Amino acid sequence: MPSPTRRGFLVGGLTALTLTTGTGAWALDRYVVDHVEVADASAYEAQQGSTGAELDTSQAVLTDDSWSADGTTITVRKVSTGSGSQVVTYYVADLVLSDATVLRSAFAGDAFGTNIVDETSAIAEQNGAIFAINGDYYGFRETGMVIRNGVVFRDSGAREGLAFYRDGHVELYDETATDAQSLVDTGVWNTLSFGPALVSGGDVLDGIDDVEVDTNFGNHSIQGDQPRTAIGVIDDNHLVLVVVDGRDSGYSVGATMTELATLMQGLGSVTAYNLDGGGSSTMFFDGDVVNQPSNGGERGTSDILYVKG
Repeated sequence: MPSPTRRGFLVGGLTALTLTTGTGAWALDRYVVDHVEVADASAYEAQQGSTGAELDTSQAVLTDDSWSADGTTITVRKVSTGSGSQVVTYYVADLVLSDATVLRSAFAGDAFGTNIVDETSAIAEQNGAIFAINGDYYGFRETGMVIRNGVVFRDSGAREGLAFYRDGHVELYDETATDAQSLVDTGVWNTLSFGPALVSGGDVLDGIDDVEVDTNFGNHSIQGDQPRTAIGVIDDNHLVLVVVDGRDSGYSVGATMTELATLMQGLGSVTAYNLDGGGSSTMFFDGDVVNQPSNGGERGTSDILYVKG
């Protein structure tokens, strides 16, 4: 039983692939070899007419833990709680956005497809980001809605997703009950497809410690104490993004899904959603990775959420 001092807390990310005889070639092609569907995602977005707010950063103000420009403010803080083998260390980024489209998505290599990866910090730097976290690792799977920066990249509903609207509100939705173009037509700017949902209507959801996000090869379970990444909604254009470090006794053991949900609720989230975690869990701010990824360094991922500096 976790110590009560830890109450108030993310996703044991993608586990290492084991290539076995008879399935090795298939698994290598399915989970390792790059499959590019859109080679220049930025050009594709421009062609599709994607537009978002542009920040005037000429008067940007940066301190050790905050950044503001043109009505958008980002504040980052580190928190440690518990003691001994039960200590948990996590990072909280409070984002108040002047416009919902200031929060953007970017793909590794500016390419859309499967198995295309780069480090969160590298993708962030390539896109001039002041702040970024890892996304939902869309490229590990072939299902799930992928709408990024107002453009449809994949329309294959499979699970409960999270939709960010241009008017600033964010909502959970059933991917299988709609289609991507309908979402864009109603104002969706970005979608995330991982999960599970952690908080809905201000309440921590039941059963989330037993959820299996995927049943595909190498990613059956996200249970137990793990490094985690999550995003919460406090109000329209007011978000809280959290990275919990883990797998390092004495520094941070990680968090269960319910602990993560309780943490998000305690930070004021009325809605919260779990993203890819484990070795992927990374927070980038002002040119540096601020947390300690559990692999001893960053693990490649397929996408990030970021604010341009």
